[in-house]
Amino acid sequence: MKRPIRTHNLGGALAFILHRPHPTVQALARQLTAIGLEVQECWSELPAHALAADFVFFDADMGYDGQFPWASGAAPMPLVALIGSEAPGRVEWSLKAGAHAHLLKPVGDNGAYSALLIARAAFDAERALSAEIADLKRRMDERQTVVRAVTLLAARGKSEAEAYAQLRQMAMAWRVSFEDAAARIVARFAEGRDQDGQRGRG
Repeated sequence: MKRPIRTHNLGGALAFILHRPHPTVQALARQLTAIGLEVQECWSELPAHALAADFVFFDADMGYDGQFPWASGAAPMPLVALIGSEAPGRVEWSLKAGAHAHLLKPVGDNGAYSALLIARAAFDAERALSAEIADLKRRMDERQTVVRAVTLLAARGKSEAEAYAQLRQMAMAWRVSFEDAAARIVARFAEGRDQDGQRGRG
């Protein structure tokens, strides 16, 4: 199922332009201001307060590692690369930096609005995918914990079905989820091994 692309009003959004003084900056700032964004210019590093920005445009031609106050590829907002040189190394660097869209230089009187929308859509999709992956990983970890807990309970002479039923009863008695109960069993076993170096005590 496709997610709807948000094309909300951009008026009042804050955009940083990380670029050396250049006519490109002036042209871009004019476009963004006309759209209704607040614009701040900076070079050669993005200041810490830029973490509050809604968008960041950055110079892909002279950009370098360490310009951003976050890890590479972990931007908390959409990034738009300003590209003048299409040298493979420069394009690769901008992608590694986490660009969600690009705008070719020299910047004229248009292009910024579409770049903003494309960057926002790509950023939202990236965030949604990361959340889905994190949720899947969490669920897989929980399942592995349940299997581990059932195995520990079954090791005391119970069948797998009996161990599973016992775990369910524990969850009900403790008034916690099935997964949380499994985590408690595994943690208790680990604590028992730490204490006596042998099998955990129930």
